[in-house]
Amino acid sequence: MTEPIHIIGAGMAGSEAAWQAAEAGVPVVLHEMRPLVATDAHRTDGFAELVCSNSFRSDDAEQNAVGLLHWEMRQAGSLIMEMAGRHQVPAGGALAVDRDAFSADVTAALKGHPRVTVETGEIAGLPPHGWDNVIVATGPLTSPALAQAVRGLTGEDDLAFFDAIAPIVHRDTINMDVAWYQSRYDKVGPGGTGKDYINCPLTREQYDFFIRGLMDGEKTDFKEWEASTPYFDGCLPIEVMAERGPETLRHGPMKPRGLTNAHQPEQKPYAVVQLRQDNKLGTLYNIVGFQTKLKYAAQAALFRTIPGLENAEFARLGGLHRNTFLNSPKVLDEHLRLKADPRLRFAGQITGVEGYVESAAMGLMAGRMATAERKGAAFIVPPATTAHGALINHITGGHIETTDHKSSFQPMNVNFGLFPPVDAPKKIDGKRLSHTDKAVARKRSYTSRAMADFTAWLEGAAALAAK
Repeated sequence: MTEPIHIIGAGMAGSEAAWQAAEAGVPVVLHEMRPLVATDAHRTDGFAELVCSNSFRSDDAEQNAVGLLHWEMRQAGSLIMEMAGRHQVPAGGALAVDRDAFSADVTAALKGHPRVTVETGEIAGLPPHGWDNVIVATGPLTSPALAQAVRGLTGEDDLAFFDAIAPIVHRDTINMDVAWYQSRYDKVGPGGTGKDYINCPLTREQYDFFIRGLMDGEKTDFKEWEASTPYFDGCLPIEVMAERGPETLRHGPMKPRGLTNAHQPEQKPYAVVQLRQDNKLGTLYNIVGFQTKLKYAAQAALFRTIPGLENAEFARLGGLHRNTFLNSPKVLDEHLRLKADPRLRFAGQITGVEGYVESAAMGLMAGRMATAERKGAAFIVPPATTAHGALINHITGGHIETTDHKSSFQPMNVNFGLFPPVDAPKKIDGKRLSHTDKAVARKRSYTSRAMADFTAWLEGAAALAAK
């Protein structure tokens, strides 16, 4: 009888890892501490719960690195991407999902799989020595006991950053006499219509009032040990963005570009707040980019000053939690194994990738790596020209040391800056391309190369598995 792979944590990474191993014929024991042990961010006991946004970001596989990652994961039989497609909600050019239905189906698929056994309870400290093939996919909210045990093995302090949660509004409390439906530049995305966001317009006076309220509002207090923890730039609280200058939000989540007020088309808004559908019923909408550490009462009062949200009722207000990740380039090998204890393999956000899709992608890789190890087969990491390979390269070696010998390693979303440079055409039919056309050609060069290389890698992986 084949010994199981033990996977700790049923978030995005752990769920994907379990699916990959089980589908390849290897038994899995999936350990999840919720609901017996709660976290600061989760609200259910479902697998792959989305605690922040409901968006998997761009689904454009030709010109966007995360869209390319979506494509690669689909080719590799990803459970996360299959369920995302099944529970997609309109979101312009992005792939967004009904978070509750998505989590429920991921949970059902894994609990119903004949080779997956689910055990509820916390793994306090290091896994038992008898577990010889373990994937730790405990995410950024790893339990203190396990985090401390790993720290004891590596001798490395955990790195950490703050991640913030955006508020969610009941759709029927939004004033559509003021707000209107429109995607930016009327873009029709996957499953969308070009009218996938609710937009709330602000005049300059209203925007200035909002910024003042944001700066003056009562904020969450940090514990002493949290005071020096940085934020991840991809999920900054809006008040932190506003501290960088009063116009910062107008060039970020409140930018008015590409939007025309359907009620007053001749009057261009000074700023716009967008809300994106959060569930398939269309009864809940999240305020896009409005992660915040404002206290609940201050949030509700301030957000109701936004035109269209005067009577808004909130299904959830914003929040803040501390995320933890390893100094992966120093402590993990290229197969995501802990150098100090190779039976332990890590996956997901704890490795220093950022984002739902990136976390799931590292779960996909860890699941395949652990499966190959259990079967005694070789495993070759995807080339760095692919999105998966670029992420693995980043977390296991793509960093530099500063002059004081400290690592520059930080959490990272997938982006073309992680890929080896590509030669892109500068001319077509003898004519020089414009700056915009060059950028398009460059991105397509990255994605076409990646698609060819990932397809070849999958074929090679299948051949190795068959030996």
